[in-house]
Amino acid sequence: MKYELPQLPYAIDALEPVISQKTIEFHHGKHHQTYVTNLNNLIAGTEFENSTLDEIVKKSDGAIFNNAAQVWNHTFYFLSFSPGGGGSPKGKLADAIDKTWGSFENFQKEFNTAATTLFGSGWAWLAKDSVGVLSIVKESNAGNPLTKGLSPILTFDVWEHAYYLDYQNRRADYLAALWNLIDWDVVSARY
Repeated sequence: MKYELPQLPYAIDALEPVISQKTIEFHHGKHHQTYVTNLNNLIAGTEFENSTLDEIVKKSDGAIFNNAAQVWNHTFYFLSFSPGGGGSPKGKLADAIDKTWGSFENFQKEFNTAATTLFGSGWAWLAKDSVGVLSIVKESNAGNPLTKGLSPILTFDVWEHAYYLDYQNRRADYLAALWNLIDWDVVSARY
């Protein structure tokens, strides 16, 4: 199976000022594309050549895992945004967040703390277990909750290339701004 860089469901300048066109051009157009290209080259002639991306992430390791997980993670991240996003979740996801953290605001605070305090590069995730219990998971590098039997709901990319052009070393400012882009219809459907 040959993987391709997914098309964004919005224009490359549609997320400004939170995420600039220049960041989208580099982050999606170059970084994400490089992971796709590397993955295709790495899986050719291997047991993963005809596997789904989920299967590769769950079963591989080393360079194949790193590139597959980064394709998966970035696709999931970029598809969580909308130029008209923001606000808060509704329905079952909102209820589950309230049950776990007491309020959406408490969840946001804990999620931002997890993402801010993740040392180095990686991802902060909202994930659910097999019965729908939510948790915040910090993953270094290409880590993904799929490898722990969890289902991802939301992620924030905290690799510097995700925010450095727009926010330099101000990771906390980038994280606070991302909430204004979340497409809660898409994210809630994952719950």
